[in-house]
Amino acid sequence: MTDASLLSTPLTDLHRELGARLVPFAGYEMPVQYPQGIIAEHSHTREKAGLFDVSHMGQAWLVGPDFETTAAALERITPSAIAALKPGRQRYTVLLNETGGIVDDLMVSRPDGVENDGRLFLVVNASRKAVDYEMIAKSLPENVKLEPVEDRALIALQGPMAADVLKAHAPDAADMAFMAARSMEFDGIAVHVSRSGYTGEDGYELSVPAGAAEAIARALLADERVAPIGLGARDSLRLEAGLCLYGHDIDETTSPVEGAITFVLQKRRKEAGDFPGAERILKELEDGPSRVRVGFTLEGRAPAREGAEIRDGEGRTVGVVTSGGFAPTLGAPIAMGYVETSCADVGTRLTLVVRGRELPATVAEMPFVPQRYYRKPSV
Repeated sequence: MTDASLLSTPLTDLHRELGARLVPFAGYEMPVQYPQGIIAEHSHTREKAGLFDVSHMGQAWLVGPDFETTAAALERITPSAIAALKPGRQRYTVLLNETGGIVDDLMVSRPDGVENDGRLFLVVNASRKAVDYEMIAKSLPENVKLEPVEDRALIALQGPMAADVLKAHAPDAADMAFMAARSMEFDGIAVHVSRSGYTGEDGYELSVPAGAAEAIARALLADERVAPIGLGARDSLRLEAGLCLYGHDIDETTSPVEGAITFVLQKRRKEAGDFPGAERILKELEDGPSRVRVGFTLEGRAPAREGAEIRDGEGRTVGVVTSGGFAPTLGAPIAMGYVETSCADVGTRLTLVVRGRELPATVAEMPFVPQRYYRKPSV
């Protein structure tokens, strides 16, 4: 893909001003790192607050005559209890194909306010926008419509200081619970905010008008606790948090059971079995899958990358690495991958083959670094 064919986000000029190294990603020109470097950006997010441009993600409204109708329409192609969403709440779910494979993972929020009855807000992966929108549109009844949003940017503010930073501009964000989503004002600008993210830290994602994105980003970056963060640190942060990257750790061949994300399957949906690929998925829940996603810690300093072969103690190939790299928080390499279920117990010793070298590895608990999502204190 040539530079001329790459899309820009509303923050591309700001990235250049800040000295970002821009690379092609999902059809966009995106910052992979800034002058401070990936490890410094990673550590800054863990310790303070990092600002991420995620405007390449797809944003869309699903609109029907009432909430029940719209939720039922989305439940046709997901295994989650969308109808159980309360106003002002968000849920992580997956789109499924007829064989139970994951077409994409996405966030779904039900906005608060009676004026939003019948509306769901979707955020999908950048590389899957076209596939997702076509699949969703084809599955809808006549009285529910998919409306992609093209005039908004998406900004993530992540880290233990994110709440204190954001409340200076959007006071209503301070008391939001984890996975809450609501409309509010940021310095007088109407925005949609969710308390969620992709780093394992407390934080927010802000859907903002494209024309206001740079002003909002600059206002946040004016706080000395905030630094711009690129795709490189975004990947190492999500890997430490044990979070899947679509197209690597999950894809159209993997089920939610194999991917170890069975929390997307709520009780009512499992009991009804009324979602695509239910026969396979319910069988895997009952009998166990033949393979499953696990985490690994590696001895030494050399990382294992995607595609590395996984062998057991007898030299037999039992799986493949899907994500791997150096974990700055741990000061050691980590990885995720799929192995035969018989090799998936925590503490199992395996070997990862990297450029012909056999690296000792151990199946580890995930997340590798404790997640610090905000849990609102009970009254």
